[in-house]
Amino acid sequence: MIPLSWYLALSAVLFTIGVAGVVIKRNVISMFMCIELMLNAVNLSLVAFSSYFRDAAGQLFVFIVMTVAAAEAAVGLGIIIAVFRNRESLDVDDASVMRN
Repeated sequence: MIPLSWYLALSAVLFTIGVAGVVIKRNVISMFMCIELMLNAVNLSLVAFSSYFRDAAGQLFVFIVMTVAAAEAAVGLGIIIAVFRNRESLDVDDASVMRN
């Protein structure tokens, strides 16, 4: 049996990669994928804790996080398409000009 600490370490590594990608990347699609990676890291830790404590609550929270991720993907991709049609670029700096 794999210990809980290994799952949590993998989850921490995935979450760190996601945070680094959001901070470093300038492409909206890459940032979007890194946010999804962070959500999957949280899901991994929820399932690991659920299995460790032999409770189904963590797995139920995973379904909630997956629902939020699906809604975020639908709305986020819609916004990305709208920005691309207006600016013809997926650079974050181009989208920030829209605030003015």
